[in-house]
Amino acid sequence: MMRKIIKIDEDLCDGCGVCIPGCPEQALQIVDTPEGPKARLVKEFFCDGLGACLGACPTGALTVEERESDVYDEEATVARIKEVAPEILEEHLRHLKEHAEELPEHHSHKMPKGVTACPGAQVLHWPEKRKETAKPVELDSELRQWPIQLHLVPPVAPYFKDADLVIVADCVPFAYANFHQDYLKDKAIAIGCPKLDDAEAYKEKVKDIIKAANPKSIKVLHMEVPCCFGLVHLVQQAIKEAGKDIPFETETISIKGQKL
Repeated sequence: MMRKIIKIDEDLCDGCGVCIPGCPEQALQIVDTPEGPKARLVKEFFCDGLGACLGACPTGALTVEERESDVYDEEATVARIKEVAPEILEEHLRHLKEHAEELPEHHSHKMPKGVTACPGAQVLHWPEKRKETAKPVELDSELRQWPIQLHLVPPVAPYFKDADLVIVADCVPFAYANFHQDYLKDKAIAIGCPKLDDAEAYKEKVKDIIKAANPKSIKVLHMEVPCCFGLVHLVQQAIKEAGKDIPFETETISIKGQKL
């Protein structure tokens, strides 16, 4: 069937093995190849294609693609986890609960009562900690362009030309209070969600922006949750495919609005 599944770029993979514990399904393994150790899928039906492992890869070798592959088999996956890493079974169940609505209709999973979601979608709440000021200060917006959504921005937009480009995960401006002053001022911006949107389309759009506008630099701002790291990898891949040497950096924001 056509579905999303992990893709491993062998040129980028150095066989470090960091991705192994990052996969809740234990669908990845390291094998010896003529080019050295490389990550491989154990079986296609162990991979649910949701990309929880993306943020674990330090080289950006893991991405998600849509292609013909075996149907994800939850029963076989649980059996494998019990065999090779029973200590992460609870983590796997949490992962399933978090992403239940994203799995194809015929992937049904019965979740045990009391299982909570992992950080990407777990419901959290913390007490307000507000610094009192003598008088509220009204700040001006630093936004100098429209549109801002990656799906909508035209690569030839004049505000991208020779600009310092900031590509931002959707949740960042809500979490980080001083976003306008610290990241938006004097910058061109594009925003998107690597978890809910089409990552391949985003990669192509960023590549088109790079080719058309030749930005001076690119910074990616993303949240600390695992799936958000996919934004970093798709931008890195876009830069590589565009064949440009552009200064690139990333910053991570915690769910409580702190720079990490």
